Amino acid sequence: MQYMEKTSFIEQVTQRISELGLTTPAILLLEAHKPLAFLGSQLLFIAQPAMDIFAPPNLIGNLADLLANDSQLEQLITMLEKSATKKEKI
Repeated sequence: MQYMEKTSFIEQVTQRISELGLTTPAILLLEAHKPLAFLGSQLLFIAQPAMDIFAPPNLIGNLADLLANDSQLEQLITMLEKSATKKEKI
């Protein structure tokens, strides 16, 4: 199974959330559910075989890895906050 480099995956997630205009809700949800992130990652690993049918290749595995790692989750939140700040300045 081929996973993306973690930094580039986090950048892609940040960009997509920003494009959809969901930066603030995403930050709020990620912050509020941080204690449950590891549990969510394990549920994604369990559901991955079924979800891979509907999702792009390796998306579910990359998301599960992101949620399982606290430092990567913090990096995502930080990048989303920076993205929100840039949009406010414009």
